[in-house]
Amino acid sequence: MARKNFDLIVIGGGSGGLACAQRAAQYGAKVLLAESARLGGTCVNVGCVPKKVMWNAANIAEAAADARYYGFDIEYRSHDWSALRHARDAYITRLNGIYERNLAAKNIEFVRNRASFVASHEIRIGDELFEAPRVVIATGGRPILPSIPGSEYGITSDGFFELDHLPSRTAIVGGGYIAVELAGVLQALGSKVTLAFRRDRVLRHFDSILSDTLMKIMRDEGATLIDHAAPRALERDIDGSLRLLFDDGRQAGPFDSVIWAVGREPLVDKLALDRAGIRLDSRGFIPVDRYQETTVADVYAIGDVTGQAQLTPVAIAAGRRLADRLWGGMAGRHLDYGNIPTVVFSHPPIGTVGLSESEAIDRYGAHDVKIYTSGFVPMYHALTPRKPRAEMKLVTVGADERIVGCHVIGAGADEMLQGFAVAVRMGATKRDFDDTIAIHPTSAEEFVTMR
Repeated sequence: MARKNFDLIVIGGGSGGLACAQRAAQYGAKVLLAESARLGGTCVNVGCVPKKVMWNAANIAEAAADARYYGFDIEYRSHDWSALRHARDAYITRLNGIYERNLAAKNIEFVRNRASFVASHEIRIGDELFEAPRVVIATGGRPILPSIPGSEYGITSDGFFELDHLPSRTAIVGGGYIAVELAGVLQALGSKVTLAFRRDRVLRHFDSILSDTLMKIMRDEGATLIDHAAPRALERDIDGSLRLLFDDGRQAGPFDSVIWAVGREPLVDKLALDRAGIRLDSRGFIPVDRYQETTVADVYAIGDVTGQAQLTPVAIAAGRRLADRLWGGMAGRHLDYGNIPTVVFSHPPIGTVGLSESEAIDRYGAHDVKIYTSGFVPMYHALTPRKPRAEMKLVTVGADERIVGCHVIGAGADEMLQGFAVAVRMGATKRDFDDTIAIHPTSAEEFVTMR
């Protein structure tokens, strides 16, 4: 069988794979990209993009409920879930088409089929063989089901985007960002939400000021939170409703839908990595060095499949930097995984960059760490009966009080954090923040006025 030759083969058409392929093509590389599913990967199809649409809808629901306190004669009676889903899915379909047209415009050969290794630099896609001196694996991941009886009665975040109606009673199992994001959307749109998580708090890898504040607001808004909850089984009652059973004997339910948000696993099982000699780590992810190279020379992995900071912008940045180094003449170019800013689209949203207070103390010692905080009710809620608080924290280190952590929960956190992330990355100090004129009246001004 004849082999087709390319400079680069990218396996996976998600955010990272697309970014790497297009950047390499811009430098003149002859690129092949293989993807068996819809272009855009998790982010575009069952992740960031449709999630943000749902989050926007939830924000509008909250604003509609608040409107009368600002003098509007509005009665929020119902929400058409089906209409929202139709509009959302049509938008995603348009994006899929845009991605495919972009590949064609950059002369990237796109094969819509599953790829697997024949050898380290020889790839089978369908019935054809392809070769390239450099190969990038960007196949992403998928949500997992827990290994307990009845887990199949529940759905994952993928299934959330297939719901054709709003469940009246929803349980979400998990304490990470996906769990709290879906909980916020469903609660705001009218579902009665129960959130069950294994530890004492949600978002346990985030600064405690964020998780503690979010849990209080969620409870105030009507959600039920069950901590130290390890699911033992999911049972279906005779009427079709669902009931969660926990290891300690507790039960919760009945529910119309149970959503598992208990982790993700890499999509590597169909790649035949053993034929290429590529090793996996103990969790099943593909380990890479600082240049994204796997255990095989000139075979690279980027994005969620590596298990490193599983965020869309991270995959994009890693893919572009890889192409910059290999084809753009930027020797040593690689992604710095430190100080990665991120936003949790909870209700209200969370923005965070750098070290939490506990991480800073572990790294530098308590004597060298100084903390600044601010808490308040945002001005938006001056006229509403709802009074969710915003909380902010700056974590500083050393005599010059260099800012190593910046954390905020509250309305607008998602938009304000990006600029502060630049400042943290550049090594800004508390004095630099103090010397910056505040923008008033905003929540963001609290970052530059803390005492």
